[in-house]
Amino acid sequence: VQLQAYGGGLVQAGGSLRLSCAASGSIFSINTIGWYRQAPGKQRELVAEITSGSSTNYADSVKGRFTISRDNAKNTVYLQMNSLKPEDTTVYYCKAVASTWSSSRIYRPYWGQGTLVTVSS
Repeated sequence: VQLQAYGGGLVQAGGSLRLSCAASGSIFSINTIGWYRQAPGKQRELVAEITSGSSTNYADSVKGRFTISRDNAKNTVYLQMNSLKPEDTTVYYCKAVASTWSSSRIYRPYWGQGTLVTVSS
């Protein structure tokens, strides 16, 4: 399973960005898929995640500003980020908990490469 994340960039404070992450490969099923971020010297933290049943979970710091959604037909997850703040600046990573056709009952975590979000003040 490969995850390709894109959509990062430079934006002014108060602006918006939309991140996308497309999963590909021998995917049988994706359970939870979402976004994490990791600032230098800090642990990777959950930003938002969405289950196969469309239940969502957000970090307190992004509630009301970020919205996660998924397109199951495209195996893609989106993160709409509004009202961005300088403290949102960091690398964002996509993570999917998925099973493959060769092991359809076994779910494993898969990570994509990071995409950098920079919010200028």
